[in-house]
Amino acid sequence: MDIYIILVVLLMVLAFADLVVGVSNDAVNFLNSAIGSQVASKRNIMIIASFGILIGALFAGGMMEVARKGIFNPQMFNFHEVMIIFLAVMFADIILLDVFNTYGLPTSTTVSIVFELLGAAIIAAVIKLSTNPQNADDILSYINSGSALTIISGIFISVGVAFIFGLVIMYLVRLFFTFNPVTQTQYQGVIWGALSLSGITYFLLFKGLEGAVFIPASLIEWTKANTAEMFGITIIFWLLVFYVLSKFFKFPILKIVVLAGTFALAMAFASNDLVNFIGVSVAGFEAYDTWKSSGVEADSLLMVSLSKAYPAPTYMLVIAGIVMIFTLWFSKKAKTVTETEVSLGRQSEGLERFSSNRFARGLVRLTWKPNRKTNTSTNDFFHWVENRFQPFKPKRNEMLIANPPAFDLVRASVNLSVSSSLIAFATSLKLPLSTTFVTFMVAMATSLSDRAWGRDSAVFRVSGVLSVILGWLLTAFIAFSVSGLFAFIMFKFDMYGVGFLVLFTILFITMTIRFHNKKEKSNAKILESTMKTEIIPAKQIINSTAGSLADSLDAVADGFVAAIEGLLTEDRKKLREALKAMERLEKSNEEFKYTFYNSIRRIQEELSEGSRLYLMAYDIEQDLVQSAVFVTETARKHVEDMLGALDEDQAQNIRKISQDLSLFFKDCSQITRNRNYVQYDEIKARKKQLLEEIENLIARQAKGIKSETYSARNSILVFNILLETKDLISISARLVKMYCRLERDYPQMDSLFVITSED
Repeated sequence: MDIYIILVVLLMVLAFADLVVGVSNDAVNFLNSAIGSQVASKRNIMIIASFGILIGALFAGGMMEVARKGIFNPQMFNFHEVMIIFLAVMFADIILLDVFNTYGLPTSTTVSIVFELLGAAIIAAVIKLSTNPQNADDILSYINSGSALTIISGIFISVGVAFIFGLVIMYLVRLFFTFNPVTQTQYQGVIWGALSLSGITYFLLFKGLEGAVFIPASLIEWTKANTAEMFGITIIFWLLVFYVLSKFFKFPILKIVVLAGTFALAMAFASNDLVNFIGVSVAGFEAYDTWKSSGVEADSLLMVSLSKAYPAPTYMLVIAGIVMIFTLWFSKKAKTVTETEVSLGRQSEGLERFSSNRFARGLVRLTWKPNRKTNTSTNDFFHWVENRFQPFKPKRNEMLIANPPAFDLVRASVNLSVSSSLIAFATSLKLPLSTTFVTFMVAMATSLSDRAWGRDSAVFRVSGVLSVILGWLLTAFIAFSVSGLFAFIMFKFDMYGVGFLVLFTILFITMTIRFHNKKEKSNAKILESTMKTEIIPAKQIINSTAGSLADSLDAVADGFVAAIEGLLTEDRKKLREALKAMERLEKSNEEFKYTFYNSIRRIQEELSEGSRLYLMAYDIEQDLVQSAVFVTETARKHVEDMLGALDEDQAQNIRKISQDLSLFFKDCSQITRNRNYVQYDEIKARKKQLLEEIENLIARQAKGIKSETYSARNSILVFNILLETKDLISISARLVKMYCRLERDYPQMDSLFVITSED
């Protein structure tokens, strides 16, 4: 059986998988502005983007030079070597993009494919030259170094250019419009709409249609030669069209701009970035076709044919377009990447997807001080500018809107028009760039210029942007290294290496899907709570907080007992499991904090105690978590550091206290959950008894220290456990007391239990 036909089929299967992971990452480029501004329903946005992708895929019939000869010189490699290079690139690209999709980070599919081709080609060249050390200096002859350097430098220079243009243009446009939709006139929309759509039209002419084989080259060249005249005519045309639509039909001009920009970017993405996903496999298909008809051995036929132009078959483009559209509609990871970029640029505060880091804090602090001095200026022009940037505050009854837009149509139109114009201009000058880098940096620049990064969110947004940029740098390094490693494995182990990589890729994708689903389920829970708008009735406040705190008590009881048992038996595995359980509880408490603000806003205003109850519930849960985590971490560190075990009487006392605490917590949890508060007197009595027992143990421990019975390390450990246990007992009793008093003081709330104790 022809082994290479199996490799060609494998390349086609990998192309299908690469389309899925590639679209999942690149969809953010054209969906970000439309979804963030909520210009239309998500369904309509997806339909428009789907049409753009389908048409763009048909226009992608041009030559795919980057995959074929843009990075390495194919005439220097034989057919067998080229097939291994292509397989290594596809395996590496799928794994790399899937990792970024799983964590919701946008990256450049262009950068990944360029460095993967470079890494695999260099390894192939090194292995080829290793059999002839005299020619080791000729390694650069295998690499198209001039083209590779031009592509790489152009891609990274575009980052700074896109950020500067986005920052300046957004600032000027916001001065022109302001944030208040009431003061925005129809003529402002007509002027800016005409300029924006002219830029998008220019983008379509130079970027969206350049790869179409059925567009005559003479027409494209004529268009490039008459750019200024066509741009002027386009502006006049759109001015007239928008004036008529606005004056006589009251049509929202900016909606047209955003939807047209979404279509244009989706079309250009499919027509130009399709090479990143299927270009390698198409080149492999052509290489196989050439070898099959040559009759030459696979390791003897040099791939000179790949240096020539070769348009992709139309049926492949149609299939690729359909796969891209299905991915756009059904990929959960595409939604995650889009949400990351939208959340980094949204105008309002809320749940942040990134934590702060030291570098981001330093950068924000460095820029905040000069900005604070500027804000004290008495200059009239400065005050005029400040008034133009004042955020629009809706009325009270308009504030609680479920899932409000992340930003307005003004910023969405700037994102699309600036991105498309920069990409089109670079294309007309034959300068390579990454559409992901350009669209992301423009989106971040416009959000910064729009003052979306306020005092309460700037450090998290900066941290997120830095994380994405660091991911870009890692993309190049990882793509180069992983592709080179995969090529080495296949050169070394031949078909066994191919089989290993197939299994590895399947297992890896399966693992990331499970991880992503688990992470998204947790994030969705938080997001759902932060987006609710309905008023919370009094009874619901009691039920939700009581149930949450009862669950926390149960978790702390189980984790505390496990930690003590792990300490006394010096079982490191049990201690690690206990610590993980406490960390999950800590994360749950963190999630409660994110939903806290929105919940307070929705509470019935006549029940001020409801807000106080939320505050107290959060305070109690935070105290529980802190004490439980401290005890578990202290026990784990003691065992990990191989410190001395507790004496027998210390161990017995600590074990008894942990068991008593567990029973006490379980009872408090049951009372809170079942509303059986008639047992509160018993809880108070047991609390007093437990605290007295702990005080006696503390006294005995102090006495043992004086008589030098216990070592210093053991004494510190026991004191920490006993003191935190006292806090845990007091906190749990306070929880039960809180709900008793609430019921007693607010009998008008549909009572579910009866109080028989005054306190």
